[in-house]
Amino acid sequence: MRSNEAIQPSVLLRWGDGLLVLLAIIASWQALALWGGSDVMTTPIETVRHAVQLTGQSRFWPHFRETATAYSVAAIVAVLGGLLMGIALGAHRLTGEVFEPIFVALYSIPKVTLYPVVLLLFGLGIEAKIAFGAMHGIIPVTIFTLNAVRQVNRTWLRAGRAMGLSPAQSILHIVVPATIPEIVSGIRIGLSLALLGTMLGELFASKRGLGFLLMSAIDVHDVRTIMAIALLISIFAWAMNAAMLAIDRRLHQRI
Repeated sequence: MRSNEAIQPSVLLRWGDGLLVLLAIIASWQALALWGGSDVMTTPIETVRHAVQLTGQSRFWPHFRETATAYSVAAIVAVLGGLLMGIALGAHRLTGEVFEPIFVALYSIPKVTLYPVVLLLFGLGIEAKIAFGAMHGIIPVTIFTLNAVRQVNRTWLRAGRAMGLSPAQSILHIVVPATIPEIVSGIRIGLSLALLGTMLGELFASKRGLGFLLMSAIDVHDVRTIMAIALLISIFAWAMNAAMLAIDRRLHQRI
């Protein structure tokens, strides 16, 4: 009972802080829209209204499905590829120490500079967007997983072997519980960056997707559509990140 009473105020305080931040964003948005005018930025109410109208149009959903499909596949590739590489490299300490700075250096390279190479390899289409999204997300997942596996207490593993645990049982009962909080943190960052990469891929040389709609609106200076699409993408990104952050916090609290 005491634990619930102690936790509840902190949760309420967090929700209150989030509400204050949201109100501050909306107020700043409204002020900028009034100051710049409708040629620069639409107000929050106008943007929400146009976003609802946009989602009610039949032409919107094929583009949405294109973006959703590209992002989903890119996210799966980034997470699974990052987990496999991170586990393989983290299990061997020397290999991990050699490859970690290489991955950090690759992570610091602006991925936009590599997009022409992606186009040459995959051509115009959804494959290039998937590849570009996966490129953004796979390295954080790999780095977090590598470090999580490498930092597992070796005494626990030796104790598991002394108790007669098989390698599979050691992974299931020792490695997974010890590494999952850090791995989830890496997945959260990787999913966010995979979305960024997918959207960037659609902004360049794409004929379908939300990024294509955004660029088309920019070409004709359709401010309402620009703001509406940006709002929809932002809401999805916020919801996904909030869900992953909640899972991340819950796992770290159990450590």
